[in-house]
Amino acid sequence: MLTANTRRSHRAASYDRGMWLRRVFYRWLFPAAVVLPLWLLIGWGIFNAGGWAFLWVLFIAIPSVFLGQIVLSLLVRARPSARETGMVSWWDVGGFSLWHGLTIAVGCYPQSWFPLLLTGAIVTALAMFWLMLRQLWSEAKGTRGSIHLMTPPQPEGSSQRAPVDSEVFVIREQPGADR
Repeated sequence: MLTANTRRSHRAASYDRGMWLRRVFYRWLFPAAVVLPLWLLIGWGIFNAGGWAFLWVLFIAIPSVFLGQIVLSLLVRARPSARETGMVSWWDVGGFSLWHGLTIAVGCYPQSWFPLLLTGAIVTALAMFWLMLRQLWSEAKGTRGSIHLMTPPQPEGSSQRAPVDSEVFVIREQPGADR
């Protein structure tokens, strides 16, 4: 069928590219829990950060980045919308990009910028934790009071029959009857 407006929308292509990016971030979350701490260790060796930095990397940075990424990944995967679509939100893309970028920059151990980058990475990780909780809460709050029942699909030829009176049970509670 032809219509007066036969031009394709440019919005559909950009929409598809955005979905691709959000799916990539969704798949990247758990591998990032291993890759980012490993980068902190490799970066220490490449940039000759020193002995005290090695202790910091080994006992503080690696465990905190690993656990932080695992917790944030689990919070993302706990959201029904993320599980259903296999994509993160745009807020997640921005937040994880910033946090991972700062973590990679910290792993380069620049002498003059290190405290600022480390502070930025910590603040961003805490903000991401708050954002994940907020998104999870808003999705959970949106479904409060409604129950979604999953029913198996019916074959095409069959029709649902109405319940017979003998199949309906009514239970009446009498308050104070057990006292």
